[in-house]
Amino acid sequence: MVSTGEFTGLPGGVAVSHLSVYDWPAPDGVCGGTPHMHLTCSEAYVVTGGRGAVQTLTTSGYEVTPLVPGTVAWFTPGTIHRLVNEDDLRITVLMQNSGLPEAGDAVLTLPPQYLTDPETYAAATRIPTDAPREEQERFARTRRDLALEGYRALRDADGPEPLAAFHRAAAALVRPRLADWRERWRRGAEAAAAATGEQLDRLEKGDVGHLADAAVRAELPSEYGKFGMCGRLDVYRAT
Repeated sequence: MVSTGEFTGLPGGVAVSHLSVYDWPAPDGVCGGTPHMHLTCSEAYVVTGGRGAVQTLTTSGYEVTPLVPGTVAWFTPGTIHRLVNEDDLRITVLMQNSGLPEAGDAVLTLPPQYLTDPETYAAATRIPTDAPREEQERFARTRRDLALEGYRALRDADGPEPLAAFHRAAAALVRPRLADWRERWRRGAEAAAAATGEQLDRLEKGDVGHLADAAVRAELPSEYGKFGMCGRLDVYRAT
């Protein structure tokens, strides 16, 4: 168990970003983001503007959750989700485990032939960050539409096996990265929980020393308009 006494990241070891959902029309005529799934992280949406929906697919079936200003929606690992932009949809996203969903814990619903190994998957999903913005947009749209092919096949599948096969393929793809993920969790959510435990222990003993170490922190986004899975992201360094 991590023992820090103080945790300086965002509350609870979460991360935050501001998301403007893509308004690009997909082949099915719907504007929005790239369907994908997280394996170890829950994610929450706080809708701040516009209108849209999130389509979700789990072993319980397909659902559509409307999103309007004031909506708070969240989902657990294993939820395939696709954001739909109906009118300038803007969201503040809360990500578990110090932002791990945008730092690796995501597998796009590509067709099975692209999920065979990490190299094949990476070649189909990588956006070259050193390319001009218009070239990055082209890559982002191409991978979005490719993921929609696999997503539609999963939605239309007859029986549970295709979704189970996607789960297995996704787990195999991320296995080489699990040690790094575990370290991020230790520095983030585990450290935050351990700090609270230590503070409770101190208070039980009448020790208020940690209150003298109070601090205030603030920052602006470290990057604006980054091409993410669901839209353009304003991201922060704080985790």
